[in-house]
Amino acid sequence: MHSRSSALRAAVQNTSRETLDGIDLTSLALDDLPPPETKRWVIRRKALVVAGVKSGLLTAQQACARYNLSEEELEGWTKLVERHGMKGLRATRIQRYRIREV
Repeated sequence: MHSRSSALRAAVQNTSRETLDGIDLTSLALDDLPPPETKRWVIRRKALVVAGVKSGLLTAQQACARYNLSEEELEGWTKLVERHGMKGLRATRIQRYRIREV
């Protein structure tokens, strides 16, 4: 489990930019993130969580606890944003992107 956390942290840190697909990482605040009780994950909300972790607003572990996500799920979102931008987070497109990566 510890190595999984390290992999997640590394994946999030590899998206180092001042913006993350249009989201300004320098001015992001907790109020900008989705509410903790979020159940419907649209691409913008997923991207905001990834941006919150990337900006240091919260750790990957805090994000997983806050949103009841697995580390694998958050790591997957992070990798999709890295490789394909926000459009990679679309549930209808995820199959296409995963096939290309194999």
